[in-house]
Amino acid sequence: METDSGDGLGDRLRDANEEELGALIRDRLPEIDARAARQAFRNPFLSGPQIETLAASPALSAAYEVRREVVLHPRAPRLLALRLVAGLYWADLARVGTDPRLHPVVRRAADLKLIERLPGLASGEKMAVARAASANVIAALRLDPTPRVTGALLENPRLTEGLLMPLAASEKASPLVLARLAADPRWGVRPGIRNALCRNPATPLAAALAL
Repeated sequence: METDSGDGLGDRLRDANEEELGALIRDRLPEIDARAARQAFRNPFLSGPQIETLAASPALSAAYEVRREVVLHPRAPRLLALRLVAGLYWADLARVGTDPRLHPVVRRAADLKLIERLPGLASGEKMAVARAASANVIAALRLDPTPRVTGALLENPRLTEGLLMPLAASEKASPLVLARLAADPRWGVRPGIRNALCRNPATPLAAALAL
């Protein structure tokens, strides 16, 4: 079980003022374990150079939780965040891609890596991504043939009619997915979506007639 460094070092890293934080990281770096380091990331005075110092520690950089904290910190040096983002799990990639505090380049890198991994995700995992994904990932998921994934996508607060129109108009879309879209109480009633579904020969007849 991971324990905090001696004498409450994690608490001190979290609560220190700017000067104290710098001294702790400089003087006690070998004593800082992953749990204590995570507390440092909660300190509002943590700076980019200090993040680099923590990430340069072999013991800390070996800990997934620390690498994740680096990427998710808005003051993390961009090149460092970009180097680490590829190693994040899919759920954390989704978090990075939708975090407005982070640099757009870092968010975009997370989106691209997540899109690359989508084919290997189970349906339940894709559903979790679909509910909260960024616009870039929505665009990659919208033609998924699984109605449950589409249903989750329709719940995404970042979804727009513009992102949905290519699905509604696609003759390659699954008829079951198109029927799910047509039946959606939020999106199926929109004139643009309804017109696209009605014109789409892949839309099941019963679904089109109900529009």
